[in-house]
Amino acid sequence: MTSIHFPDDLISLQTAWIRTYTDLARLPAQAGTTALRRRLITLSCRIAAHPFWTAPGRSAAARVELRRQARTRAWVTAA
Repeated sequence: MTSIHFPDDLISLQTAWIRTYTDLARLPAQAGTTALRRRLITLSCRIAAHPFWTAPGRSAAARVELRRQARTRAWVTAA
């Protein structure tokens, strides 16, 4: 499979989404998670509305590849 080249800002948004989701998952439900949940919603909207997705041929597989590349970048950054 050919790797898709995503804009840096889109990968950064997805990386922030993954980080926020991880932070939210670590907290107990009663820990005041409203700010993190709102951030997830905002990031989800920004990812979905990114101009990259308006080009023809963008598929669900591209979204999966975006998550894979964002996770890879996060791991490289953390190392």
